[in-house]
Amino acid sequence: MKKSCIILNTMPKNIILASASPRRIELLKKIVGRFKVIPSRINEAEISALSPRSFAIKAAAAKAEDIAAKHKNAIVIGADTIVVLGNKIIGKPKNKKDAVRILGSLAGKTHRVITGLAVINTKTSIKRTHCEVTSVTMKKVKNKEIMEYVNSGRPLDKAGAYGIQEIEDVFIARIAGDYDNVVGLPVRALKKLLRSF
Repeated sequence: MKKSCIILNTMPKNIILASASPRRIELLKKIVGRFKVIPSRINEAEISALSPRSFAIKAAAAKAEDIAAKHKNAIVIGADTIVVLGNKIIGKPKNKKDAVRILGSLAGKTHRVITGLAVINTKTSIKRTHCEVTSVTMKKVKNKEIMEYVNSGRPLDKAGAYGIQEIEDVFIARIAGDYDNVVGLPVRALKKLLRSF
């Protein structure tokens, strides 16, 4: 799903994305002409929260704050995307067997993809956050289709064991909400946050 590229020419020159995700980098290019990529080293396992939404926001804020502390006069963007089935956060698979288990648990059901956003202006110390939620319904895919995807190796570095752009035609029945959010960065919501500065 392609969308028009809108460049925010009025933003400060020093914009930093606190993530090395190739998908986030490509999505951010839709609204920001130039930015630096400096991934945060925050350990998400050390973050606790009362709800998946709260976790996503806290993780995004922790990543942004980690990088913001080391850079003056910059806009730092932190993001954290999680997959949630019921009220359970589903992380990245440990191995291929775990990926098969995760995809099997999602098949035929509706889950949520939640991205927490945090944007910090390090000059003013102003921080703004946002939480974007998209519902994704998977088809009742066959085990053979799951195995073919898992054996490609592509699910192993992704929350929920899938990349929407890789499986959409075969696995996905319906998406309600922001497609870019499922990829890893809700571009429209982030654009609003950046404009608020």
